[in-house]
Amino acid sequence: MTSGEMLWQPSSSQIAQTNLSSFQAHIESITNQTFDNYAALHLWSIEQSPQFWREVWVTSELIGDGSLDPAATNFDRFPGTQWFPELRLNFAENLLRYRDERPALIGRFETDDRSVLCFNELYDRVEALASVLRGEGIVAGDRVAAFLPNISEAIIAMLSTTSIGAIWSSCSPDFGVAGATDRFGQIEPKILFAVDAYFYNGKVVDCHDKLKAIRENLPTVRTTVLVPFFESDGREALLKLDGVCSYGDFLRRHEQLPIVFERLPFNHPIYINFSSGTTGIPKCIVHGAGGTLLQHHKEHRLHTDLTRSDTLFFHTTCGWMMWNWLVSALACGCPLVLFDGSPLAKEGHVLIDMIDDEDITVFGVSARYLASIEQLDIKPIQSHKLTNLRGILSTGSPLNRTGFEYVYRDFKKDVNLASISGGTDIISCFLLGNPILPVYSGEIQCKGLGMAVEFWDEQGNSTVGVTGELVCTHSFPSTPVGFWNDADNEKFHKSYFSQHPGVWTHGDYGEITESGGAIIHGRSDAVLNPSGVRIGTAEIYRQVEKIQEVLESVAIGQAWEADERIVLFVRLADGALLTQRLIEHIKEVIKASTTRRHVPAKVIQVADIPRTISGKIVEIAVRNVVNGLPVANQASLANPEALALFENIAELNR
Repeated sequence: MTSGEMLWQPSSSQIAQTNLSSFQAHIESITNQTFDNYAALHLWSIEQSPQFWREVWVTSELIGDGSLDPAATNFDRFPGTQWFPELRLNFAENLLRYRDERPALIGRFETDDRSVLCFNELYDRVEALASVLRGEGIVAGDRVAAFLPNISEAIIAMLSTTSIGAIWSSCSPDFGVAGATDRFGQIEPKILFAVDAYFYNGKVVDCHDKLKAIRENLPTVRTTVLVPFFESDGREALLKLDGVCSYGDFLRRHEQLPIVFERLPFNHPIYINFSSGTTGIPKCIVHGAGGTLLQHHKEHRLHTDLTRSDTLFFHTTCGWMMWNWLVSALACGCPLVLFDGSPLAKEGHVLIDMIDDEDITVFGVSARYLASIEQLDIKPIQSHKLTNLRGILSTGSPLNRTGFEYVYRDFKKDVNLASISGGTDIISCFLLGNPILPVYSGEIQCKGLGMAVEFWDEQGNSTVGVTGELVCTHSFPSTPVGFWNDADNEKFHKSYFSQHPGVWTHGDYGEITESGGAIIHGRSDAVLNPSGVRIGTAEIYRQVEKIQEVLESVAIGQAWEADERIVLFVRLADGALLTQRLIEHIKEVIKASTTRRHVPAKVIQVADIPRTISGKIVEIAVRNVVNGLPVANQASLANPEALALFENIAELNR
C-alpha cells in the first residue's frame, strides 16, 4: 500500500537529543559501522540479535549478577533459545532502582481524588509488604493474584511479590465470577488481593458478593486481603469470614525487615497473563523476568524516548498487558499517572484535563477512545494547554487514518502519534513508535528493534505492500516461558509454531508500506476486539449455553464507527421468540459472569448457523459475510447455504 500523508516529522535537533540516537552512536562506535537510517539499524539488530540485546542491557545499566556472555545459546532454535543463561536478576529491584523524593505514582480518579507516592515511599511500602508476604510463607514460584483496579496498591503488591521471586497475576474487578475463576483457578494462588467495591461512571459498584464467590472457587487461597478503596455494604461481613483480612491488618502481621531481592535466572517467571479464551478456558501465558524487563525497557527508552523528565500515562486496567507495560516504566525513573474509572467522565474531558494537571508528556489511550472524543467534538488543541505533551500512544485496535487526522487537526500538531501493536502473548510490541521517524496517516511507524517481523502470504513468502500474516522469524527475549500446566509445551507450540515451524505466527493480518511502516488490518482468528479488549468467543458461549431458549450461537466482531462491536447471532429452540425481554436476559447473563465488554451490542435471531463438515461453527466465515468480505473455501462447509442468512441484515446498519 502507498504510504499515507506525512503528518509529523521530528526536527534534526529533536532527533539528535533522543535516546535512540545515542544508542545508535554507541552501536556505531563498537562495531565500526555507520547506519544511514533506522532501517539499517533495525537490520543490524536482527542480523546480530544477541549482540543487540546485550547492548540494550549494557546501555540501560540494568541490575543483575553474572556474565552477559553468552547473550544467547541455541539462537537457531525457536522456540528453545536460552537468553543470558549466566545472568541472574530481580525484576522488582530494577523497577525500584530510583529511591528519591520525586513522584513515582500519581493516582487520579473520577471523584477528583488524587494521591502521590514518591520513589522512596514506594520502596518503603514494597519493603513492608514483602516482609509480610515472606512471613506468610510466600517463596519463589508461588502465585499471588489480584482482583484490583488500577491503583498504587496493585503496583506495590506486584513489586512485593516479584521481589521474592513469586509470580503475579491480576484482573480488574469488572470481571465476573466465571471470568476471574477461569483464570485464577488454573494457577492456584496462595494470596488474593482484592477490592469489594470500585467506582465507575459516577457510581460505586459493589462487588462483595462476586468477591465472596470468587474466593469460594479458589480453595488454594489462604488469605484474601481487602485493599482500601470504596467500601461495599458487605465489607463487615466479608471481614468476619475465615481467611479474610484488611490490608492494614495484613501489614501488621509481621515485623518489617530490610528487603531482600531474590536474584534468579533470566527466564524465571514473574507474570501469568491470560489469553482471551477463544477455544476454551483462557490459556495461562507465563512471562519471564529478564525478557519482560529488557523488552519493556527497550520500548520505553528507545522507542518512546522516556527519561526521568517525562510523565507517562496509559489508560488501562489490571486485566490488560498494557498495565504490565506501564508499570515497567518505573525503571526509567519517570512518574506514572494511574487512572481508574470511566475515560469519558466529565463529558469526555477527564483524561484531557489530566494532561495539563499532571504535565503528562506521553499520553496512552485506545483507538476507540480517540474515536469517542472525536464524536463528542472535543478539541483539546483549543481548550487545553498541552504544553509539554510530546507523544500520544494508541493501541488495542488499529488506528485508522481518520483517527490520525483527528489527532493532528484537533488534539495537537507537534506530537509523535505512535500506534503500537503486539499483545498479551509477548507482553510487548512487534510494531511501534519511533522518535526519529516521521508519522504517516494510518501507519505504525516501524518494526521494533530486535524483532524480526515480516508479513507472509499463504505460500510463506515475505510481502511488502500486500496483506499477509504477521510472523516473527527469529527468537526474542520476551518470548513466553510457556503456558502454565503445559508440561510438554504442546499447547504452546500449537498456538504459535504449528503453522510455520520455527517461526512465531501471531494471528494478525497486516502489511508493510512503502515508507517501511506497517498497517494492521485485524486479527486473523476469531478473537473479538471491541475497544481494544481481546475477548474470546468461548467466554461468551459458555454463558449463552445457560439460557434454555438458545440452542446455539455465534459471536463475531462487526466493524463499526472506527472500532469493532460484538454481534451475537442465536438459533432458538422451537417456539421460542427473540423478544426484547430475552435479549436483555441474554445480555445480563453474559455480563454477570464476564465483564460489560463481553456484552454484545446486537443480538439477532437466525434460522441456521454455518459449520464445517466436522461440526465446528465457522466464526470467521460469518464475520466476513457481515463485514462484506469474501469467504474462502466454502466447499469445506456442511451447510454453505446458511451463510446467506447473514447477508444484508437491516439491523446491522444501525
